[in-house]
Amino acid sequence: MVELTQLPAWQTLWEHFVEAKQLHMRDLFASDPQRAERYALEVGGLFLDYSKNRITDSTLRGLMALAREAGLPARIKAMFRGDKINSTEQRAVLHVALRNRTNSPIMVDGEDVMPKVNSVLERMGKFAHAVRSGEWLGYTNQPITDIVNIGIGGSDLGPLMVCRALKPFAHPRLNMHFVSNVDGAQLKETLKKVHSETTLFVVESKTFTTQETLTNALTARDWFVHRARDEKAVAKHFVAVSTNQKAVADFGIDPSNMFEFWDWVGGRYSLWSAIGLPIMLYLGEENFTELLNGAHIMDQHFSNAPFEQNMPVLLAMIGIWYINFYGGGSHVITPYDQYLHHFPAFIQQLDMESNGKQTTLAGKAVEVETAPIIWGETGINGQHAFFQLLHQGTHISPIDLIASLTNCSSLPGHHEILLANVFAQAEAFMRGKTEQEARAELTQQGWQGEALEALVPHKVFNGNRPSNMLLMDLLNPRNLGSLIALYEHKIFVQGVIWQINSFDQWGVELGKQLAKTIQAELLGQPLSPEHDSSTRHLIELYRQANQRGCT
Repeated sequence: MVELTQLPAWQTLWEHFVEAKQLHMRDLFASDPQRAERYALEVGGLFLDYSKNRITDSTLRGLMALAREAGLPARIKAMFRGDKINSTEQRAVLHVALRNRTNSPIMVDGEDVMPKVNSVLERMGKFAHAVRSGEWLGYTNQPITDIVNIGIGGSDLGPLMVCRALKPFAHPRLNMHFVSNVDGAQLKETLKKVHSETTLFVVESKTFTTQETLTNALTARDWFVHRARDEKAVAKHFVAVSTNQKAVADFGIDPSNMFEFWDWVGGRYSLWSAIGLPIMLYLGEENFTELLNGAHIMDQHFSNAPFEQNMPVLLAMIGIWYINFYGGGSHVITPYDQYLHHFPAFIQQLDMESNGKQTTLAGKAVEVETAPIIWGETGINGQHAFFQLLHQGTHISPIDLIASLTNCSSLPGHHEILLANVFAQAEAFMRGKTEQEARAELTQQGWQGEALEALVPHKVFNGNRPSNMLLMDLLNPRNLGSLIALYEHKIFVQGVIWQINSFDQWGVELGKQLAKTIQAELLGQPLSPEHDSSTRHLIELYRQANQRGCT
């Protein structure tokens, strides 16, 4: 494998960058009246305007050449074919199989995985129908009113984000709760809101050994048994998403109420699998299927469209342009939709856990920056918080602005204010405000003389700040499915360019290993001599504080 920095297209892009970095988007729009139309793309229910980027036709040609030289066409085919592209764990990467609505065979180790995928989806559908219809009854013969999902990472963020985003499609009787933090406060506050007779707990852990999840699940079980006064009642109020049938049975969950998934389903890509059971319970089988349909539309587009008209490839390669050439080390996600307020955190895990790597597939240190720092908030709130930095700060932080066109709030004037702001922010990021414009504006306001000249520099915006506009007609299950899949594929493309494995996460292991040792020491075991002086002191502080108690 030729290293990234040695590829001819990489060298050509650097030569182009010397000239391109001097360009201002104001001038690019002025010189090309068709720029907005040419730098736009629609896939399914998603519309992308990428015209407000520091790119030209030459930039795009260079980026697409880089994608091809980096072997992206072959890597896309390998993923969809079921090859074990997760090389450090020797696993296929097949979240695309989970939403393969054409049901075409996808092979892993000589076996078509689609019959198993369809079987689990069918079982999930039957169970969801039983809960939603009121057929599934608790130990006092009452229907379920509250569902508590206990998981962490991909077993929490994906279902949480989707359930919050699609709340208008939810069953009116059901309330969704999510517990992920081992800090007892989250579970404690959740249990205050529910009743044992009408609550269903969904415990999500592939191995059923994840410390945080099992700690919360066992505490919830104790809380439940204390109220039900019958160990057997656990089977009516706890179900599992796991692969460890023995551990699930030992917990007290009927194995027939265990929903499986497979090692080729990565945690952060797992909401399409049985990990999405809370989504199906809350939204119903039909809406969950529409979520899958939307993702499949994007999958088909990604695998078949030419790179020049390929939405995930375009977003990924434009991202490469900023990260590796402009030095833009962060990327902002700003949905102008309150229902999507968990979307930035979801993309944060998806991107940073996937591509936050320092080692190439060949086992060498990477020579370039990899995953950007992903951050963000709902756009209107962000305008009154961090947008100041985006407009006048010294960082280059590309921004994804996400909004729905259709006004569904039924509150007059609200949606128009929302959309006016998202469109205005994109224009302001691009245009900025020149010194001449600032001076004219202040003069019109009555400023003059030294006071005017002192204020002018503070009113100047350089502009030329890149943004992508992603629009939906409506935030519904299908469009959300397409949106999530768009980001999944974008992140995969960038991993291919950087020659890293986007599907392992060894970096989370070291802290977990050390935590096991420290946990025992917090409970009184002798301190390990391998600890540094700071860690030893922190442990001693904990011991002293807990001798005093909470008074």
